[in-house]
Amino acid sequence: MKTSDTKMQIVRNAAEIVRLLERIHETVLTRDKSRAACVDWEKACAELHQRYDALSFPGGYGEALERFRRGDPTVIEPALCFLEVRPYFFRSGYMFQVLLRRLKRAPLSANQRERLDAVLARREAWRARKGRHANAEQAQ
Repeated sequence: MKTSDTKMQIVRNAAEIVRLLERIHETVLTRDKSRAACVDWEKACAELHQRYDALSFPGGYGEALERFRRGDPTVIEPALCFLEVRPYFFRSGYMFQVLLRRLKRAPLSANQRERLDAVLARREAWRARKGRHANAEQAQ
């Protein structure tokens, strides 16, 4: 799969996770009103739990971690794409940190190293901006 296709898949899958989580939030508000409403909420929860691993990372997040453990180089490209896209959904920040640690230790090509360095530079720039905002709030 091409890099652009992988990135588009990550974006689409993240949107689907957000949609599934929103459905849970909608149904939890009425789950106590009737048995049917409770069943709707239970179905929403079950669907998210059933689909989360496959949606959270191309090929499944659990499988990706296992592939890293085995030293499978085919996991590097989708992991880099995930870091570059930086999707936002439940637990994606945690996944970002785990994948970043794994990629820092992985054997990367020169191009992949440049891409990882760009991700790290963007993260450091974000941290610097965040720190300035925190310092400004503390001064007030």
